Amino acid sequence: MDIGKNVFHVVGLDSGGEPIQRARFRRDTLLQFFERAAPAIVGMDACAGSQWIARRHHALGHKVRLIPAQLVKPSVKSNKSDIIDAEAIAEAATRPTMRFATIKSEEQADLQALHRVRDQMIGTRTRLNGIALRQGAGLLKLDLPLVLDDASNDLSSAMRKLLTDLFTDLRRLEQRMADVAREITAIANREDVARRLMTIPGSER
Repeated sequence: MDIGKNVFHVVGLDSGGEPIQRARFRRDTLLQFFERAAPAIVGMDACAGSQWIARRHHALGHKVRLIPAQLVKPSVKSNKSDIIDAEAIAEAATRPTMRFATIKSEEQADLQALHRVRDQMIGTRTRLNGIALRQGAGLLKLDLPLVLDDASNDLSSAMRKLLTDLFTDLRRLEQRMADVAREITAIANREDVARRLMTIPGSER
C-alpha cells in the first residue's frame, strides 16, 4: 500500500509474488475494502501517517508490516509513480530478510508526538531568549523584568512593548512545556519500556 493524504494505492500479490490486483481508494473506502478482505499481509511505508492505519488494519485481522522507505527503494523497478511504489512495497513486505518497523500502540504514538512538540517548544524558547542579557534562561527571567521596569534606560516605547510581549510569550510557553512534560510522564508511567527509559540519566531535559 502506498499512503497518500487522500488517495491510497494498493497492489495485491499472489503467493508466487505476481501482481493480481491494482486499485486506488479514498481514505474512507480503504478501510471498507480491508474490512471485507480475507486476512492478508499488508505492507506500507513506515511513516508517521502509517501508524494509525497499521493499528486499524491489525484490528481487522491483517498482518501489518511497516517498512522503512530506504529499504523499499531497491524494489522500485521503473519510473516512480504511486502504483509502482505500492508494488515495490508489496514485494519488499514479502522478502524474508526484510527488516520491519514496530507498530506503536496509541499511547506510544501519543508519547512520541508529545516529545516532538516539547522539542519544538524548547527551540521556540531558545529563540525568545535571543535578547542581549546575561546568558541562561533563569537569569533572563530575573533580568528582563528589571530592564522593562527601568524607565531610565534607552528602550523606546515600541521596543519595551515588544520585549514585554516576548516575555509574556516565554512565560506562557514555559507553562505549556510544563503541561506537556506532565502528560509525557503520565503516559510513560503507563508504559513499562518508556518507564525504564526515563530512568536513564539524560533521558529528560
